[in-house]
Amino acid sequence: MDKRLTILAILVIVIGSLVGIYILSMKPSPTDKKATITGTVTDNQTGDPLSGVTVTLNGETVTTGSDGTFSFSVNLGSYNVSVSKEGYNSTSQLVEVTESTTYILNFALVASESQPPPSTKIVLKIITRHGTDITNEAEKAFLKSDLAKRYNVVDIVWVPVGATLWVDVINMSGDIDVAWGGGPVLFDTVFAAGLLAPLTSADVQSILNEIPEEIVGVSMKRYSQGQVYWVGAAISSFGFTINTQYLASMSLPVPRTWADLANETYAVTLPSPSVGTADATKSTSNTRMFEIILQGYGWEGGWKILTLKGANSRIFDQSESVRDAVMNGEIGVGTTIDYYGYTAMLENPRVCEYILPEDGTVINGDPIALLKTSPHKEAAQAFIAWELSTEGQKIWLMPTINRLPINRAVFDTPEGKGRSDLEEIYNRTLEALVISFSDDLALSYENAMMWYYHATIVRPQLKLIEAWLQLTLAKEEGKILQQEFVDFVNRLTNPMLLTFTDPDTGETETFTQEYAISINQKLTDPTYRTEMVTEWQNAAIGRYDNIIQELGNL
Repeated sequence: MDKRLTILAILVIVIGSLVGIYILSMKPSPTDKKATITGTVTDNQTGDPLSGVTVTLNGETVTTGSDGTFSFSVNLGSYNVSVSKEGYNSTSQLVEVTESTTYILNFALVASESQPPPSTKIVLKIITRHGTDITNEAEKAFLKSDLAKRYNVVDIVWVPVGATLWVDVINMSGDIDVAWGGGPVLFDTVFAAGLLAPLTSADVQSILNEIPEEIVGVSMKRYSQGQVYWVGAAISSFGFTINTQYLASMSLPVPRTWADLANETYAVTLPSPSVGTADATKSTSNTRMFEIILQGYGWEGGWKILTLKGANSRIFDQSESVRDAVMNGEIGVGTTIDYYGYTAMLENPRVCEYILPEDGTVINGDPIALLKTSPHKEAAQAFIAWELSTEGQKIWLMPTINRLPINRAVFDTPEGKGRSDLEEIYNRTLEALVISFSDDLALSYENAMMWYYHATIVRPQLKLIEAWLQLTLAKEEGKILQQEFVDFVNRLTNPMLLTFTDPDTGETETFTQEYAISINQKLTDPTYRTEMVTEWQNAAIGRYDNIIQELGNL
């Protein structure tokens, strides 16, 4: 009897172990995470759903039913979704799947019979970071121009996508003519990918001499082997826009430096922020500002400012939303590119003011370039030549746009003479304190900087705000001395004190500039990026929780 019980017990243990092993084997790995890509295809003119549309995702094909919908189940990764139907122009969209959720892509197809025959008419395709306020005006003006008529350009298709997707979209589309707007780092990234073509047409060459080689020591043209590959189409500075009424009502000082935005002075309104900024992964202009801070204050000092500014801020998905919040009096100060500040000043002249930081900015040439994928290289360069001419530069002078032109001759036109206010700002910008800034250095760590910011500041921001609020209150109430406050701030913000595990190597790391550079390219892989962001986020939450607990025990 005892022997049978012993055998039975052994069998129970063995079976239990096998079941456990089976359950563990069924646990999904990070690469098994699933997401859904779905959407509806409609007729551009009627808005009616289209059936029988072929929808292709990385070689997998489905056909829409009577409701025009489609759906795919996918792993994490980047996907090109293309749609085609007889009688309609084909089109595609790129989607980057980073989380196990539902991604919605809707398509509105244009009937092909409404388009001019491609053999006689040219439709340019332009990838851009500009908003529709700029692209709509540029399209209307260019299509009326002599250059458009000479090259038979009858339409422009705009491809507005995030900066991190440009290289993939250009490669997958294979027929984009021009890249326009997004900053020099983005264009240098596209150049490094071998996707820019030199500007060689007679139309462009005749206007290039009117464009300065540099402004306040910053190059406005990118040369390689004696040829120009991109040229600035406008200039930009970076600073912040303030709402003077808000600041006065809250008894807050007017900020003059980037460092001011990280001061505990602006924590007094928390948990309702008085500062606004944008997520680095969503805004190329704010990304540039963060790089200015990192290069102006050094890696460690820069991250201290970025983290505390993030604690003081409401973080938006779009830089336009930062500007709008300042104009509407929702916040007192917001980090903005210059032309958002000028628009706020025009629309709210006695309340809003754009400030060039006294601790330094940079002046960018915002580029335009010809792409190697262009099937219409002469016509594409005609658009570039037009944009650099005084006629094209008039777009920047419109009160709804307010950008600083690259071709100063536009101020001699009747339209330019009507914008003496913008010319005055142009002259003041040339006198701004410009820091020594390296585009190459910024490019070397840009991906890592953006995703570390997102992981340690944006995602766990409520924890960050709680820790910062408790810390400033502890100082104000005399629970800690100034040196203790400084020590707490260092522990809260220093990237070299945040330890985490690299998901690829398994090694314990800290976020030094050298480490950021070493993983910059690896972060283009969605799986690695997702794992790395999770590591950073968890480490940041642990850091904030520890400080909250310590301060709570005082």
